[in-house]
Amino acid sequence: MKKTRLLLAFSVCLLLCSMLPGAEPKEILLWPNGAPGSEGKTGDENLRITEEGDHVVTHVNKPAIIPYLPAADKNTGTAIIVAPGGGHSELWISHEGYSPAKWFQEHGINAFVLKYRLAREANSTYTVDKDEVADIQRAIRLIRSRAKEWNIDTAKIGVMGFSAGGELAALAAMQFSKADPNAKDPIDQEDDRPNFQALIYPGNISRLEVSKNSPPVFIAGGFKDRADISEGVAQLYLKYKQAGIPAELHIYANVGHGFGIRATNQGTYTEWPHQTELWLKDMGFLKSK
Repeated sequence: MKKTRLLLAFSVCLLLCSMLPGAEPKEILLWPNGAPGSEGKTGDENLRITEEGDHVVTHVNKPAIIPYLPAADKNTGTAIIVAPGGGHSELWISHEGYSPAKWFQEHGINAFVLKYRLAREANSTYTVDKDEVADIQRAIRLIRSRAKEWNIDTAKIGVMGFSAGGELAALAAMQFSKADPNAKDPIDQEDDRPNFQALIYPGNISRLEVSKNSPPVFIAGGFKDRADISEGVAQLYLKYKQAGIPAELHIYANVGHGFGIRATNQGTYTEWPHQTELWLKDMGFLKSK
């Protein structure tokens, strides 16, 4: 009886430990020796947990990706970088980071949660266009540099972002550079153009531009979101349509901003991850079963 109780206690301990934040996959620094523009910044990263259980990260000086890699027998070879939102002042990394990454991981897609520097945090010296964009571009190049190790197809690496992270993902799809075989850093020898983009209620839509070289896009938002987003996503879709870039748009009637993936979500908008998956299949980035 005593042995049974000890075994039960040990099992409960393992279960509880697996639920702690520390059970998340180990992050990979984008620049192991320090990110350009973060020189001399030694402040610790901060994690705040809301009453609802959301994890909110601030004070990011060491940008990183957190890998969620599917089992080898489920790996589709497709990869997606997930950029949480938070108004460029914080990262709501649970429902707009970990949860979407786990969903894609379970469906055979390699997912990487991006912890990027924050341009609008109090006293920040970072900017969106310089430092945040550099972080997501570096993440794309890093994944391409390790594609063979992770069994990823370098032609099937995309970006996804929520709110401010959606703006960042869209900027990565606007501003990209070719591979530089002469770069000193092997990671910088890779190109940083995403092959596809998924923009979930993206912010600052009015500044987003589309070119003939833009990658195809999946866009989703809520009818009840503020006008610049609920109407802006439709206007953004039209920009892609007019440029001849394949685009798909979903506006869900009964939801506003910030839905992401939560256990409490209810309604048709909860289907957005599955609809993203179907779109990836339609576009040839995933094989149809």
